[in-house]
Amino acid sequence: MAVTAFQDLPLADRDREWDGDAAEKRVRRWAGAEDEPNEKYRDAHVWYDAENKGNFTAYKLLIADVVDGRLKAVPRGVMAAAGVMQGARGGVDLPDKDVDRVKSHLAKYYAKMDDTAPWED
Repeated sequence: MAVTAFQDLPLADRDREWDGDAAEKRVRRWAGAEDEPNEKYRDAHVWYDAENKGNFTAYKLLIADVVDGRLKAVPRGVMAAAGVMQGARGGVDLPDKDVDRVKSHLAKYYAKMDDTAPWED
């Protein structure tokens, strides 16, 4: 189990729509990860199961999309991931030891957006 390293990705426009399924397909193509995940693919997510890193299902909390040929953190994707961490959409099944690190990772993107993560209110 692992929280991905903070990539400090550039931010997409705040009003950019978030479609996680479409972003997933674009990220796979951009990363050259159509057959199996790789490091570039991993960078678009906040968490992955390191013991199963060869399976796409091991990656959770996608926050990035490919915009103009570059991987960017999408504010609405970050907000969606934060919502899931707060229990939205049924929450996410992560090891307890990783929860604070995931929230810290997401909070860094909130800070880049000049905003506050929902659990910090």
